[in-house]
Amino acid sequence: MILGHIGARKGSKGVVRKNFKDLCGKPMIDWSLDQLFAHPMVDAVVVSTDDEEMYEHAVAKGALPIGLRPAHLATDEAPKWGVWQHAMEAGEAAAGKAATAFLDLDCTSPLRLPEDITGALKLYQKEQPDMVMSVCEARKNPYFNLVEPDESGALHVSKPLPGGVWARQAAPTVYEHAASTYVVAPKYLREAQTIYEGRVIPFEMPPERCIDIDSPFDFKLVELLLQEQLDSKG
Repeated sequence: MILGHIGARKGSKGVVRKNFKDLCGKPMIDWSLDQLFAHPMVDAVVVSTDDEEMYEHAVAKGALPIGLRPAHLATDEAPKWGVWQHAMEAGEAAAGKAATAFLDLDCTSPLRLPEDITGALKLYQKEQPDMVMSVCEARKNPYFNLVEPDESGALHVSKPLPGGVWARQAAPTVYEHAASTYVVAPKYLREAQTIYEGRVIPFEMPPERCIDIDSPFDFKLVELLLQEQLDSKG
């Protein structure tokens, strides 16, 4: 069973109740939730939330009834890993079967396309890693144009190489961790304590589909790009 998951906490400091805020005609969570329900490789869906309205909304659409998220997993400091562990355990119990893959979509990154989900799942099935994590090419590179001050306040390249790097194309490849799409091996999720303990491999996505909503500006930008997606479909 490929278990699809969305985590949607009630609180948000940057955009008030952003996970349920209307975005181009429907709650933001639905842009990711509907992708899970529509995807032919996904067998069951769970939503982990401390918000009763969002929970009832998700269950009414077809998500497994796993109850509200425990209070200790509903704080600003609660780690994503712990939320995933609880959601998978509760989802397996509700479905009555074990997961073969845990697929997490971040609902604050609604610009992903169905082919991104397919690509991440197929990469997981082909490579059998502990985890597939969405990334995009970093806009700034620590070997070339990311700098930091030393004790005197003078700037230096963050990760200097012998001889220096004087062209972006010559710098080693660096990715941004894109909070969009993850596929995790259930055994790894049960046993590991953090994301990077095992073999975590990248699934590269276009930067324009990896924008994560964390501020009112992000929301406006994603709203504009999402509307362009919708308009292009006629």
